Amino acid sequence: MTTIAVLISGNGSNLQAIIGAVEAGNLPGVEIAVVVSNRKDAFGIKRTIKHGIPLIYFPLLPYTRAGRPRSDYDADLATILCGFQASWVVLAGWMHVLSSAFLGHFPSRVVNLHPALAGTFPGTHAIERAYRAYQRGEIDHTGVMVHLVPNEAVDAGPVVAQIEVPINPQDCLDDLEARIHRTEHNLLVNALRRLLVDNQSGR
Repeated sequence: MTTIAVLISGNGSNLQAIIGAVEAGNLPGVEIAVVVSNRKDAFGIKRTIKHGIPLIYFPLLPYTRAGRPRSDYDADLATILCGFQASWVVLAGWMHVLSSAFLGHFPSRVVNLHPALAGTFPGTHAIERAYRAYQRGEIDHTGVMVHLVPNEAVDAGPVVAQIEVPINPQDCLDDLEARIHRTEHNLLVNALRRLLVDNQSGR
């Protein structure tokens, strides 16, 4: 059994895609050991509870208020996940950049999903920034990528899978966001299958 931890900060639609794939047998041998949210109002918390998955609410604010360094938060987060025997970590809308204090516990085993192609629109608001670039005539498509997180560089690392997403002339921002999110769900599950199922079985 390959155990994963899923880290979320918001709606949790990609978490739901993973849960659905695990329950349907599309990620055989994969178990979600724990879900961690850094936001109390994240809707992904409700998704987690509904499916009976262990949940940890772990905010950064108590650390910053106490004047503790970010490395303390990251190290404690890693300790929590190791307590659940998580062997891989999936960042599914997690809105913190993780430091070496965390990443060192999971070398080449942290997976991130980003709503843009490699080398484009790193950081937050990637879909909106791509849409504005389209309006300026700079691009005619954007995309989604899944990559490994080897260090603290933002949305950079070895690409596991990526796919282009067209931007249509009639699109408003909401249209593009919906198309991106549909693409994310399929790409993330397929990438996890490649990493956690196919590679583990030698296929």
